[in-house]
Amino acid sequence: MSSNEAEYTDADFETVRRIAQDEAGIHLPESKKTLVYSRVSRRLRELGYTSFQAYLDFVRMPGARDEMEKLICALTTNVTHFFREKKHFEHLQTVVVPHLAAKVRAGGRARLWSAACSTGQEPWSMAMSVMTAFPDAPSHDVRILATDINSEVVARAASGTYPEAETEGIPQPCKAQYMVPDPFGDMCFSGPICQLPAFKVLNLNAAWPIKGTFSAIFCRNVVIYFDEATRERLWQRLAEKLEPGGFLYVGHSERVTFVDRCGLQQIAPTIYRKDH
Repeated sequence: MSSNEAEYTDADFETVRRIAQDEAGIHLPESKKTLVYSRVSRRLRELGYTSFQAYLDFVRMPGARDEMEKLICALTTNVTHFFREKKHFEHLQTVVVPHLAAKVRAGGRARLWSAACSTGQEPWSMAMSVMTAFPDAPSHDVRILATDINSEVVARAASGTYPEAETEGIPQPCKAQYMVPDPFGDMCFSGPICQLPAFKVLNLNAAWPIKGTFSAIFCRNVVIYFDEATRERLWQRLAEKLEPGGFLYVGHSERVTFVDRCGLQQIAPTIYRKDH
């Protein structure tokens, strides 16, 4: 180990594993030991720690909740872009939203949930899909809940502001209709579409202060971090939050286990419908 590398032992890795499991339900197999070092050592350098043990002692102090959140963020990857896994948004726009529009115009309400919204590309893509099929949605009882465990990415998502290069996945008509350039050269969501999403911090493996049910839930590329028991528990909790006929969208490498137990039917490789 070179002199500028922080001391990192097997015991340190085990401590990180326990923290990740206890705080966020994240499962870190032995194969992630080097990855943990590379991710967490950045936090050590920024704070001036020379050993993992000293940093981990600090993180577990009662007054260090902000840093605990940064540690959990460092262990997960916020990789996302607009209209990622495009078929989900096409299904939302062409199948789900027209049905919701009829219900809402008759006096009902519609709720959608981006359950791991990261920096916001997913819920804003959902909002654009809703607006395309239901342009007057903001004047009705239609809302998109967008949540993530990391308050920093939630704040960025809520700002609705992105570098021009990050908006390349947005169709030009949508970009022209829903975004405006800001004084710094970034693109910013503007107008009625901003009434649709509500951004909140939420740990999917803790209690949910959510009372109602949803017509569609996007929970994609999240359970890859969880062990099998945590995954199954989350799928069941999400299914319970779907209204009958509602849809669950998962990541391209994910599958819902025990669909019958969850009351779900797989209608496409990564789309599930709640039957009852």
